[in-house]
Amino acid sequence: MRIVSLLPGATELICALGLEKQLVGISHECDFPPEVVAHLPRLTRSTLPEGLSDPAAIDAAVREKARKGEPLYTIDEEQLAALEPDLVLTQALCEVCAVPQGQAMRASVRLRRPPRIIAINTYRLEDIFESLRQIAEAAGVPERADSRIQEWRHRLARVEAAVAGAPRPRVLMLEWLDPPFRCGHWIPDMVTIAGGTEIMGRAGEPSSRIPWEEIEKAQPEVIGLIPCGYRLKDIIAAQSLLDRLSFWTRIPAAQRGQVYALDASAYFSRPGPRTIDGIELLAAILHPDRFHTPLVEWAAQRLSPLPLSHHG
Repeated sequence: MRIVSLLPGATELICALGLEKQLVGISHECDFPPEVVAHLPRLTRSTLPEGLSDPAAIDAAVREKARKGEPLYTIDEEQLAALEPDLVLTQALCEVCAVPQGQAMRASVRLRRPPRIIAINTYRLEDIFESLRQIAEAAGVPERADSRIQEWRHRLARVEAAVAGAPRPRVLMLEWLDPPFRCGHWIPDMVTIAGGTEIMGRAGEPSSRIPWEEIEKAQPEVIGLIPCGYRLKDIIAAQSLLDRLSFWTRIPAAQRGQVYALDASAYFSRPGPRTIDGIELLAAILHPDRFHTPLVEWAAQRLSPLPLSHHG
């Protein structure tokens, strides 16, 4: 079977099933596992201007595209046709995050032999398991999904047992910083399993914009910065944005040094095998006396509080 994945999380799920040799094409955002994706043809590209890094500028550009009804991604239809895939994996969850299903279908139906298209839509954590089953069944290896899911559930049960009975801190996970977006979809489920209470996020719903003033009123005890698609170093660089907020030092999380930059792209933004790692990472941050993972050394960075001279 020849498989094209237009979704980074789906690419990781394919590899979790041992189907990496069936992959013949990927999206421009697929970057893991690096040894698998390094030499595969990339069939998509972003239509946003190159070099955009400022969160506010990216948000404005996305909104302008939506206002004009223009797509955020393009598909190389000529290359797609040359690959002659049997199966194309896409999504219909978020037009900002990856090539949407409708766009993939329009490109695929023009092929000489149209492939089967599966939309991998993850609303809640449990949907990751269902997505793995979908891919495994389409590829004719359903038994591989069962063993993987059993392994993941065992890891989650280990986390839940470790944090059981511990006080659950008030957590705020931010999926964008300028403007701020509270989390949604599978992220609140991750927080719950890790032993926290997500105070503003809405499980199963899209992330949504909130005013900074609401964050001040919510008084979170722990804040996780997970702007969609961002790497750790880029999130750390955004600390200056928080330092400019006049009320920041009145938030318990900032006062206690419990504001964390987390590798969003790897462990939070894309639902897949590493979402389980992300839950373990959160548990280690929320309950360091009960759970540990080596990920805290390289996938998370506690942002230093403001110097005392700044507080006045």
